[in-house]
Amino acid sequence: MNVSVMTTGGSPAVLLPMNRGPVGIGVIAGIVLTVFLAQSFGWRQGALFVVGFGAGVALYHAAFGFTSAWRRVIQTGRSAGLRAQLLMLAVTALVFLPLIADGQLWGMELRGNVRPLSLSVAAGAFLFGIGMQLGGGCASGTLFTVGGGSVRMVATLAAFIAGSVLGAYHRPGWDAAAPSAGSLSFQGLFGTSGALAMTLAILAAVWVLSVRIERRRHGNVTGVTAAPSRGEWLQGPWPLIAGALGLAAVNVATLVLAGRPWGITSGFALWGSKALAAMGVDVASWPYWQGSAALQASVFSDITSVMNMGILLGALTAAGLAGRFSPAWRIPARSLAAALVGGLLLGYGARIAYGCNIGAFFSGVASSSLHGWLWLVAAFAGCMLGIRMRPWFGLDR
Repeated sequence: MNVSVMTTGGSPAVLLPMNRGPVGIGVIAGIVLTVFLAQSFGWRQGALFVVGFGAGVALYHAAFGFTSAWRRVIQTGRSAGLRAQLLMLAVTALVFLPLIADGQLWGMELRGNVRPLSLSVAAGAFLFGIGMQLGGGCASGTLFTVGGGSVRMVATLAAFIAGSVLGAYHRPGWDAAAPSAGSLSFQGLFGTSGALAMTLAILAAVWVLSVRIERRRHGNVTGVTAAPSRGEWLQGPWPLIAGALGLAAVNVATLVLAGRPWGITSGFALWGSKALAAMGVDVASWPYWQGSAALQASVFSDITSVMNMGILLGALTAAGLAGRFSPAWRIPARSLAAALVGGLLLGYGARIAYGCNIGAFFSGVASSSLHGWLWLVAAFAGCMLGIRMRPWFGLDR
């Protein structure tokens, strides 16, 4: 039977019966994989899987998606989701930049995600933005909704992987032909203190602008800091601030354990390329894979892949705890077409832009890389076009 508890706003929220099957699968598979990874590939690999698992729980319970948050800003001016992302970036940058400046921690070399400021970043992020609105999710959003039981997003993920492989095949051409100003960061230009000041100033300016726009349009501003009740910690929904701080912790933990920031989509390129190689395609000869042993190594040795697996299982467990694991198998044809087109754009755009909303935007901005800010502007522009395209596929604007 359903149980009602009081939310922080005073209104009753219904807690659904737990889906025991998904919870059992998620927990048991999570424990087995943690032990296997720790024994076979070292404790850090097991720990990174656990970090990914936690990311899946946080993403699902906080419904922390970039796609819907940006669409809400563009369509309605409501900016709580965007402001939660700004808070996430600020907290992460405050921890990242001093660590990156030191260059090592406990004997491990640390590096930020600083990539070229190039036309390929702008083009790829623009395509990614369109794909977000058609596919129905970003990189992290696709993973946690698939783990949460969305059948439509399985189609998006499959196309995402295919687009990633095509982008990997084409990226050397983009690298050679696209104009580039080189890899630039505020930290490299102004030092750690200057980088922190510049990053926090830009984030604060965007925060103030978004608040003013929301107040002008609605007369009030939605908050991001309400605390959930005791029952909501287990079943959700979490407030946006919980998702923001949770994902900041995920990225910091990734930097400390892996020596570099969090990323998602390179794993998709690897999965798809391994599948092609198994079918006899000479993927190893592609320039993208030259000098990399990833194709020959086990997928469990790849940090990004292991964390992606953790997100899927964490979201599965969270959906089961919330009693909301209920896949809908019937998908309208136009919606399915949007998922496939959007997924292809997501994968291709991420590869030529050196990453997605996590690897390029979140980790890039937190590392003070200028390419992260370029990615944001271009992807936001792509989202604006993608929103206009949604009705073509029978999707709500």
